Amino acid sequence: MTAPTWGTDEQSGRPQTAQHYSVAPALGAPEGYVAPGMPGAPVAGYEPTAAGRPGPRRRTGLATATAVGAMLLGALAYGLAPLRAEDSIGWLAIAPAAAVAWPLGRLGGRSRVLPLLGALLAAGALFLGQLLLQSREIRSQQLPERAGAPIRVLLHDALVQWRADLRPLDLAFYGIALVGGFILTRRTASRS
Repeated sequence: MTAPTWGTDEQSGRPQTAQHYSVAPALGAPEGYVAPGMPGAPVAGYEPTAAGRPGPRRRTGLATATAVGAMLLGALAYGLAPLRAEDSIGWLAIAPAAAVAWPLGRLGGRSRVLPLLGALLAAGALFLGQLLLQSREIRSQQLPERAGAPIRVLLHDALVQWRADLRPLDLAFYGIALVGGFILTRRTASRS
């Protein structure tokens, strides 16, 4: 083994490299500056102030109140429909579902509760419409001894007749109203 010569690196045998010093002053970074790629650096297209701003305003209370009004109007339209074919009137079950779903989806936004509420309100509109239809039939067939009967007696008789006339096809219409109210509310909310 030979001894290393003067001016060479002891391990590799290469000559020592010159050390470079810069005479330029170090650049001062502004306070709060974070270099790109470092943690805390802003991402392109991101506004830090946008995180603090609320998104589109959702009015759940107004949406619910409007949907209840739409439910009552849908029940009124269903109960007073001039169609007398018993099997075809049930297909109007989707109309109250659409009437209820529109305000819930547009005003209420994307909430997990609102599609369920839309389904229940659509089925409620169908139920109230059928009760109104039954009470109209009872009123038209009313006997003279029941002419002065209070409205609660009329509603009781309508409910008894509704139970007696309930068919499996009516249950299918309730299913249509429930599914239609749920899906239409969810789709309307996703488009807003």
